[in-house]
Amino acid sequence: MEGTNPIEMLNEAVPELQASFDSAFLIEFGNSGFGITQYMAYAILVFIIVLLVVFGVGRKLTLVPSSKFTNMVEYGYQMVRNSIGEGTIGHGYKKHIPLLATLFFFILVSNFIGLIPGAKAATGSIQITWALSIVAFVYFNYWGVKAHGGWGYIKSIAPSGLPAVMVPIIWVFEFVSLVIRVLTLAVRLYGNMFAGHMALGVFALFATSFLTATLNGATPAFGGLSIVWLLFEIFMYALETLVAFLQAYVFTILTAVYINLATSSH
Repeated sequence: MEGTNPIEMLNEAVPELQASFDSAFLIEFGNSGFGITQYMAYAILVFIIVLLVVFGVGRKLTLVPSSKFTNMVEYGYQMVRNSIGEGTIGHGYKKHIPLLATLFFFILVSNFIGLIPGAKAATGSIQITWALSIVAFVYFNYWGVKAHGGWGYIKSIAPSGLPAVMVPIIWVFEFVSLVIRVLTLAVRLYGNMFAGHMALGVFALFATSFLTATLNGATPAFGGLSIVWLLFEIFMYALETLVAFLQAYVFTILTAVYINLATSSH
């Protein structure tokens, strides 16, 4: 029967899947158009959600939280404050908690929104992750300069105690390592989130295509394969739920590590 071949259906559907990751919509004001991508729209949505959660939970803080949601948010904040901030930065960590908590909750909410069918994770866009990594990069370098002074921070890039002849060589390697942090922060987060959501989309597409082919008269074996792909989808969904949290944690703790390296004497 024509149109029941799942391979042909996949060949037709894959470009549509790719287009859904690249799509944008345009908001027009008068004769001039202002365009923002869907990822930018979701980033704005996440910003609003995080703002509402912070203000909402902040007004309901009690010695013994009665709300499970409030307790969950407080637990997340305490984890950032104690495990990431105090545990990684040490002395003077408190002044860095606002940035670290903001990064953690923004990325976490973005990632979890992306798990909603039909929604997109703002962190699945390289532009958004670049913006986040640039914020972190500028921040820890600013505090490095503030801690050591401009020239002192430049000299501190190379570890102290090296033989004089080795200092220029090591300094160049350390400087490249310092600069490339902005790239690794952005690409690590983007790569994990984009790849995970693409895999979810592909598995869902496979399951739908094989099931549709079966309903259209193809061999029942395709129906069994659709169940297999559905099981893969459920497994990937559970895995992506874990990855959504881990990526927020990893980005935040790496930022804390870089703050510590920039501000401490070594």
